[in-house]
Amino acid sequence: MDVPLEARLTAGMAVFNAGHYHAAHDAWEPPYREATGERRDFLQGLIQYAAAVHHVETDNREGAQGLAESALAYLDDVDPRGLALEPVRAWLRACRGEYDTVAGEQPPPLVRDGTQPALATLEYPAAAVAAPLVADATGHDAELLATAAEYALADLAAAEVGSPFVTLVLDFLAGEHRAIILERLAQHVQRRQAREADVEGLFD
Repeated sequence: MDVPLEARLTAGMAVFNAGHYHAAHDAWEPPYREATGERRDFLQGLIQYAAAVHHVETDNREGAQGLAESALAYLDDVDPRGLALEPVRAWLRACRGEYDTVAGEQPPPLVRDGTQPALATLEYPAAAVAAPLVADATGHDAELLATAAEYALADLAAAEVGSPFVTLVLDFLAGEHRAIILERLAQHVQRRQAREADVEGLFD
């Protein structure tokens, strides 16, 4: 899925803020693998912050403290790209030195340009990144959501009015009636795939 860095940052922050700490890093890893220099350090620090929070959540003190130490080094003197880093650094320092003060507590949310990204308010293309990650984190069909999200992006690029993929992926992220939404998405995906199969090879 070819999505700009800014959208991936927002998607990962919304996933993190929803409490899916382990899933959040999957939004940031693709741009991290391609990044260099300060941008790579920033993304590495963000990924390690999410991992440290995950380890606190699973009560892995040693893992959390090691990641906190490393994340602090990566996030030192980097361009925050609008992200409020001081609450993150403060949590990492506490995790490193006073683990018991962060254990069992919610980590500070990720806030960017004064706004706290949330799943229910995501727009495309960030929504397309977040949807399969949330599906996987909540025990739903991540592959179905990934396919639906790709169709949503394609329909938006084609200016297709009334795309059910665009609407239903956003509805899934909003968090209500997900089982019903998944049934509808599965039906629409099957129809789209059948339609594509019908024209495949016609001009070979």
